[in-house]
Amino acid sequence: MQFIETKLKGAFIIDLEPRPDHRGFFARTFCAQELENHGLKSAIAQCNLSFNYRKGTLRGMHYQTFPATETKLIRCTQGAIYDVIVDMRSESPTFLQHIGVELTAENRSALYVPEMFAHGYQALTDGAEVLYQVSEFYTPGCERGLRYDDPLLGIQWPLRVSEISAKDAAWPILQKITVGV
Repeated sequence: MQFIETKLKGAFIIDLEPRPDHRGFFARTFCAQELENHGLKSAIAQCNLSFNYRKGTLRGMHYQTFPATETKLIRCTQGAIYDVIVDMRSESPTFLQHIGVELTAENRSALYVPEMFAHGYQALTDGAEVLYQVSEFYTPGCERGLRYDDPLLGIQWPLRVSEISAKDAAWPILQKITVGV
């Protein structure tokens, strides 16, 4: 596994190291020891799968607060998605900054999402399927979210949003935040 750190501390793109032969290839997609060697949390409490009928479908931006903060390892297993994470750690120098990564069945990359990062994605293809490995159980009382179109965040989604849940469309807009005052 190859770990590529992003501009958001603790967030990594993880690429495979395929071992090819005449049959195809073999590659490790998860290794607790390798994650821990990079200072990353390796616990898995749940694995989730989402399937999206239509390109343009948007899911997110979700995160959980203490005591159920969670890490996620996100991989697109069919089609393609544009995956976005936002740093929600108020003490972080990259607080409220975001990155976007294209994850596809072809590139087989994964995105490691640290605790206190909001996460969401947009399906770039019909039939996009996404596998999540999550470190904590879903805890409704700790769930929080951000609006995908919040002007304070300025996330540029690649497609017009064709589908979104009522809950995801209703997250409140962030107010202007003064850091360090």
